[in-house]
Amino acid sequence: MYVDFNTLPEESKIWIYQSNRKFTDEELQEIETSLETFINEWSAHGTGLQASFITKYHRFIILAIDQSVQAATGCSIDSSVNFIQSLEKKYEVDLLDKMNVTFKLGEHIAYKPLIDFKKMAKEKAVSENTVVFNNLVNTIGEWQDFWEVPAKESWHNRFF
Repeated sequence: MYVDFNTLPEESKIWIYQSNRKFTDEELQEIETSLETFINEWSAHGTGLQASFITKYHRFIILAIDQSVQAATGCSIDSSVNFIQSLEKKYEVDLLDKMNVTFKLGEHIAYKPLIDFKKMAKEKAVSENTVVFNNLVNTIGEWQDFWEVPAKESWHNRFF
């Protein structure tokens, strides 16, 4: 069952998918419609999940579940991954590749393979103060506090 993202508790489980490119306004509108439809049908062992999503920067899809109502199961997680894979095919994007880094360069959102980000750090093209997106956060509370952080406050700090 789809609920407003802002009504979910901070302990809600999240999954963050980053696109290798920015979505157009039209694509984002279609994706958001598809996400709401998917979430309204999303269930675990026949019980609907109290879930939501938010999109950020025309590049990130964040799925969330209030696990105090009904926990996600292996099958429900698999169905969400299948849904994300269908978006990858339809929009010709990478959403599941975790070996890439997204970060801010001024107001611009940059997306680089991990090896290129390491090289940029070595060449001082990015610094420990560069704002990165830590997609390893697990809850809405962590997302609110630790998603957009200076690299020195994230797993990215190992490159400096």
